[in-house]
Amino acid sequence: MKNSLAVLLTCHNRKKKTLACLDSLHDLLIPKSFERFDIYLVDDSSSDGTAHAVAEQFPDITLVQGNGELFWNQGMRLAWNTAISVKGYDFYMWLNDDVFLQKEALLELYESYQEIMKSCNKESLVTGAFKKNNHTEDFSYGGRSDWGNIVPNGEVQQCKYINGNTVLISKNVFNRLGNLSSDYTHGMGDFDYGLRALQAGFKNVTTKRYIGVCTLNENSKWHDASLPLKKRLDLFYSPLGLNYKEYIVFRKKFWKKKWVLFSIKAYLRVLFPYFYNKINNL
Repeated sequence: MKNSLAVLLTCHNRKKKTLACLDSLHDLLIPKSFERFDIYLVDDSSSDGTAHAVAEQFPDITLVQGNGELFWNQGMRLAWNTAISVKGYDFYMWLNDDVFLQKEALLELYESYQEIMKSCNKESLVTGAFKKNNHTEDFSYGGRSDWGNIVPNGEVQQCKYINGNTVLISKNVFNRLGNLSSDYTHGMGDFDYGLRALQAGFKNVTTKRYIGVCTLNENSKWHDASLPLKKRLDLFYSPLGLNYKEYIVFRKKFWKKKWVLFSIKAYLRVLFPYFYNKINNL
């Protein structure tokens, strides 16, 4: 019996990127042990015609309408809940709609999963490694450690943190961890899930090679010294910036009493970014 796979996405007002992502998804090479996958896409009330275009060009996709306030984490939670309401899949794959996958992407993800199972008989989350563009080998998203990015080197590498751009998750992991945490609106849900996986005895690994292209998002503006303080503080509390309140929830969950140090560092960084960066680079 072949493995079933549900691909989970959420989108908002990025029609061109969303359609390009779905195009690359439909061109994927499928592992021999897999059925053709099902796709669940949450359109979070896009005003640019994304939902209409998706329904027209990809009628096989299950399209779910959001309320316009879901962002990434809550949108992905809705996509996942929709998938499991249909049936229990053998595998689930998170996919950001700004990703462009290579044809071998799913083969690479599944090969990495199998390698860990064979080598240590442990379930793992497999995050795909991405480069910034087609003209460089520079890392953009994938696995990370406390010391930085884990760049593909031809081997399956373990990591501590996972970026949620593309992640393969087995039913055994899902049955233990469940959905993404409801504690977060946009960011940190992927890091949270990876750390929960480690706590539960699973492994986090990254693919041997880059599996596609994903440009870097400008998510560090909350500590950009060129911006006025009011703008930095707005981003400090925004779901699209640091989202300070949820950031502290994340730090308390996994760093316990050390969350206070992270809180102090965050405030120093947003209030005095120039001096923070200068001292931090000494």
